[in-house]
Amino acid sequence: MTEDKFRLENQLCFRLYTASRLLTQAYHPLLGKHGLTYPQYLVLLVLWEKDGQPVNDIAKRLILETNTVTPLLKRMEAEGIVTRSQGKEDARQMIVRLTKKGRNLQKELADVPDTVGKAVLCPRVTPETVPGLFGMLDDIINQLKH
Repeated sequence: MTEDKFRLENQLCFRLYTASRLLTQAYHPLLGKHGLTYPQYLVLLVLWEKDGQPVNDIAKRLILETNTVTPLLKRMEAEGIVTRSQGKEDARQMIVRLTKKGRNLQKELADVPDTVGKAVLCPRVTPETVPGLFGMLDDIINQLKH
Protein backbone atom coordinates (compact mmCIF):
# COMPACT_ATOMS: atom_id res chain seq x y z
CA MET A 1 0.00 0.00 0.00
CA THR A 2 1.37 3.39 -1.03
CA GLU A 3 1.57 6.13 1.56
CA ASP A 4 -0.25 9.33 0.59
CA LYS A 5 3.01 11.29 0.60
CA PHE A 6 4.23 9.08 -2.27
CA ARG A 7 1.15 9.50 -4.45
CA LEU A 8 1.92 11.40 -7.65
CA GLU A 9 -1.07 13.71 -7.28
CA ASN A 10 0.24 14.82 -3.88
CA GLN A 11 3.58 16.01 -5.26
CA LEU A 12 3.99 19.77 -5.64
CA CYS A 13 7.07 19.14 -7.78
CA PHE A 14 5.01 17.18 -10.32
CA ARG A 15 2.42 19.94 -10.63
CA LEU A 16 5.10 22.63 -11.05
CA TYR A 17 7.04 20.51 -13.54
CA THR A 18 3.92 19.74 -15.59
CA ALA A 19 2.72 23.34 -15.57
CA SER A 20 6.18 24.55 -16.63
CA ARG A 21 6.44 21.98 -19.42
CA LEU A 22 2.95 22.73 -20.77
CA LEU A 23 3.49 26.49 -20.52
CA THR A 24 6.74 26.18 -22.47
CA GLN A 25 4.85 24.15 -25.09
CA ALA A 26 2.33 26.99 -25.40
CA TYR A 27 5.17 29.31 -26.42
CA HIS A 28 6.56 26.92 -29.02
CA PRO A 29 4.31 27.75 -32.01
CA LEU A 30 4.45 31.48 -31.28
CA LEU A 31 8.25 31.59 -31.06
CA GLY A 32 8.92 28.90 -33.66
CA LYS A 33 7.55 31.18 -36.40
CA HIS A 34 10.51 33.43 -35.66
CA GLY A 35 13.06 30.64 -35.28
CA LEU A 36 13.31 31.14 -31.52
CA THR A 37 13.36 28.76 -28.59
CA TYR A 38 11.83 29.56 -25.22
CA PRO A 39 15.24 30.06 -23.54
CA GLN A 40 16.22 32.47 -26.33
CA TYR A 41 12.99 34.37 -25.71
CA LEU A 42 13.92 34.69 -22.04
CA VAL A 43 17.30 36.16 -23.01
CA LEU A 44 15.53 38.61 -25.30
CA LEU A 45 13.22 39.68 -22.46
CA VAL A 46 16.26 40.46 -20.31
CA LEU A 47 17.98 42.42 -23.10
CA TRP A 48 14.82 44.31 -24.09
CA GLU A 49 14.69 45.60 -20.52
CA LYS A 50 18.34 46.69 -20.62
CA ASP A 51 20.62 46.17 -23.61
CA GLY A 52 24.38 45.72 -23.32
CA GLN A 53 24.64 43.39 -20.34
CA PRO A 54 27.44 41.09 -19.23
CA VAL A 55 26.81 37.37 -19.67
CA ASN A 56 27.05 36.92 -15.89
CA ASP A 57 24.23 39.41 -15.30
CA ILE A 58 22.01 37.70 -17.88
CA ALA A 59 22.66 34.32 -16.27
CA LYS A 60 21.88 35.67 -12.78
CA ARG A 61 18.67 37.25 -13.99
CA LEU A 62 17.56 33.95 -15.55
CA ILE A 63 18.71 31.99 -12.48
CA LEU A 64 20.98 29.89 -14.69
CA GLU A 65 24.67 29.06 -14.73
CA THR A 66 26.90 31.00 -17.11
CA ASN A 67 27.92 27.76 -18.82
CA THR A 68 24.26 27.16 -19.67
CA VAL A 69 23.71 30.67 -21.05
CA THR A 70 26.93 30.93 -23.10
CA PRO A 71 26.05 28.29 -25.75
CA LEU A 72 22.59 29.82 -26.04
CA LEU A 73 24.13 33.25 -26.68
CA LYS A 74 26.55 31.79 -29.22
CA ARG A 75 23.61 30.38 -31.19
CA MET A 76 21.79 33.70 -30.97
CA GLU A 77 24.91 35.46 -32.21
CA ALA A 78 25.19 33.02 -35.13
CA GLU A 79 21.56 33.81 -35.98
CA GLY A 80 22.28 37.55 -35.96
CA ILE A 81 20.11 38.33 -32.93
CA VAL A 82 22.86 39.49 -30.56
CA THR A 83 26.51 40.41 -30.61
CA ARG A 84 29.06 39.53 -27.96
CA SER A 85 32.15 41.62 -27.31
CA GLN A 86 34.76 42.00 -24.60
CA GLY A 87 34.03 44.51 -21.91
CA LYS A 88 35.94 47.79 -22.02
CA GLU A 89 36.69 47.85 -18.29
CA ASP A 90 37.28 44.11 -17.90
CA ALA A 91 38.37 42.13 -20.97
CA ARG A 92 37.33 38.89 -19.25
CA GLN A 93 33.74 40.10 -19.25
CA MET A 94 31.63 39.39 -22.34
CA ILE A 95 28.98 42.05 -23.09
CA VAL A 96 25.85 41.03 -25.00
CA ARG A 97 23.99 43.52 -27.16
CA LEU A 98 20.95 43.23 -29.37
CA THR A 99 21.37 43.62 -33.11
CA LYS A 100 18.78 45.40 -35.21
CA LYS A 101 17.20 41.99 -35.82
CA GLY A 102 17.07 41.38 -32.05
CA ARG A 103 15.45 44.75 -31.40
CA ASN A 104 12.93 44.21 -34.22
CA LEU A 105 11.88 40.89 -32.68
CA GLN A 106 10.33 42.85 -29.81
CA LYS A 107 7.78 44.32 -32.22
CA GLU A 108 7.28 41.00 -33.99
CA LEU A 109 6.62 39.19 -30.71
CA ALA A 110 4.46 41.90 -29.14
CA ASP A 111 1.40 39.63 -29.01
CA VAL A 112 3.16 36.70 -27.29
CA PRO A 113 2.72 37.75 -23.63
CA ASP A 114 -1.01 38.42 -24.05
CA THR A 115 -1.59 35.27 -26.09
CA VAL A 116 0.10 33.01 -23.54
CA GLY A 117 -1.42 34.98 -20.66
CA LYS A 118 -4.90 34.32 -22.01
CA ALA A 119 -4.08 30.64 -22.51
CA VAL A 120 -3.50 30.13 -18.78
CA LEU A 121 -6.61 31.93 -17.59
CA CYS A 122 -9.16 29.61 -16.00
CA PRO A 123 -11.69 29.82 -13.15
CA ARG A 124 -9.05 30.12 -10.39
CA VAL A 125 -6.39 31.92 -12.42
CA THR A 126 -7.74 35.30 -13.42
CA PRO A 127 -6.10 38.66 -14.10
CA GLU A 128 -6.95 39.53 -10.48
CA THR A 129 -5.36 36.39 -8.98
CA VAL A 130 -2.18 36.40 -11.09
CA PRO A 131 -0.26 38.83 -8.83
CA GLY A 132 -0.88 36.51 -5.87
CA LEU A 133 0.25 33.53 -7.93
CA PHE A 134 3.43 35.42 -8.88
CA GLY A 135 4.05 36.10 -5.20
CA MET A 136 3.66 32.44 -4.22
CA LEU A 137 5.91 31.28 -7.04
CA ASP A 138 8.50 33.95 -6.18
CA ASP A 139 8.47 32.72 -2.59
CA ILE A 140 9.08 29.13 -3.74
CA ILE A 141 11.87 30.23 -6.10
CA ASN A 142 13.57 32.34 -3.43
CA GLN A 143 13.31 29.53 -0.88
CA LEU A 144 14.87 27.01 -3.26
CA LYS A 145 17.66 29.34 -4.49
CA HIS A 146 19.38 29.28 -1.10
